[in-house]
Amino acid sequence: MTITRNRRVALGALAALMAASLTACSGGGDDGGSGTTEGAGADEIEAALQEGGSMTYWTWTPQAETQVAAFEKAYPNVDVTLVDTVGAGDANTKLQNALAAGDGVPDVVQIEYQSIPQFQLPGQLVDLTAFGFADLQDLYTPSTWGAVSQQGIWGLPQDSGPMAFFYNQEVFDAAGVEVPTTWDEYIDAARKIKEHDPKTCIGNDTGDAGFTTSMIWQAGGTPFQTENGAVTIDLADEGTTKWADMYQPLIDDELLCQLPGWSDQWYGALNDGTIGSVALGAWMPGILEDGVPDGKGKWRVAPMPTYDGTPVNAENGGSAEAIPGAAENKLLAAGFLKWLNSSDESIEEFMATGGFPATVKQLESPEFLGYESEYFGGQKINEVLAAGASDVNEGWQYLPWQSYANSIFADTVGQSYLDKSSLLDGLAAWQDENVSYGTEQGFEVNGG
Repeated sequence: MTITRNRRVALGALAALMAASLTACSGGGDDGGSGTTEGAGADEIEAALQEGGSMTYWTWTPQAETQVAAFEKAYPNVDVTLVDTVGAGDANTKLQNALAAGDGVPDVVQIEYQSIPQFQLPGQLVDLTAFGFADLQDLYTPSTWGAVSQQGIWGLPQDSGPMAFFYNQEVFDAAGVEVPTTWDEYIDAARKIKEHDPKTCIGNDTGDAGFTTSMIWQAGGTPFQTENGAVTIDLADEGTTKWADMYQPLIDDELLCQLPGWSDQWYGALNDGTIGSVALGAWMPGILEDGVPDGKGKWRVAPMPTYDGTPVNAENGGSAEAIPGAAENKLLAAGFLKWLNSSDESIEEFMATGGFPATVKQLESPEFLGYESEYFGGQKINEVLAAGASDVNEGWQYLPWQSYANSIFADTVGQSYLDKSSLLDGLAAWQDENVSYGTEQGFEVNGG
């Protein structure tokens, strides 16, 4: 097993490479963007694993090293070169470079759910239907399977990020507020926390694209739809409008801390109680344990607030592994991928250091559900997180250029946070920019 690490690449280079790829998509290609379709049955795949050979796996997950070691123990004739791509953005850029050069393409690669269409629509991924992977559908939660199975099967889910409400019990108790179950209660709690201590906020937001799309998803919005190569964008649909109308008072009345997420200041504010809660994916416990040490024993987790108290949720983050169409060792890749994301041994290695699974079996296991988190005051946090995974709205899609769309969010919707203007106006500006960009790349784009 060989491990290497690439260096980070600037966002501008990412956008340029993405544009080049999407332009190629507009040309259609020999397969019309349907992806590579050659495949094999289970017996042929197993025979290839037994015969052995070499393959390359690109990922940024910290659990990959132990997973690969376990795989090589099970299949000693297979040598896996493991490449650490550092993060999702770097992985996209590195893959775009390799595909453009026609050289150094990995056999298996980790891709965020939101970025799958970026590579699938130009026909750059293998349709895993040809390997019989449709039979694996029932292993995964509906939302994660839906993310990889639009007009084909373009990967196997690795993890999931059902949203949950993480809160500092001390902050809430000090302000005399209950944990909100609805968004109206959340706004009321935000006012009380701010009144109790003007330096404290229920949460923070300076305009985050990933959070916004997840919130629109939870509200029932489906603003991005792609069918037969045609993209429809409607950032004024019913669900999007429901979220914007609910969220606008938090901006108008300055109820949120103006601190960018993932910054040093953000971690500090979580650590000292300046920020009292976050609504993020089920992977958040590991972030709090590592980055917010003074919160030990203070934090708890609850279901996401909803609009009427009825449980409904969305995903925030998560990724799959896929096989590029230009991969050299597709049979080995198919065998490795199936083992990686469907075998109990691999998934248990993934979960051992905090990975949140996408597989129903693990999410429903008594051991997983019964885990008592010392950081969260002994709470059985997985009971809440697993329930959230079962409540995710179906039908969500990302844009074929979602990474680029996220990169221009600050210049459109983000301005609403800066000048306390209309979120709906900001969303309309974001829509206009995306309609123009998609059209320039050769897509048929319909504005709502």
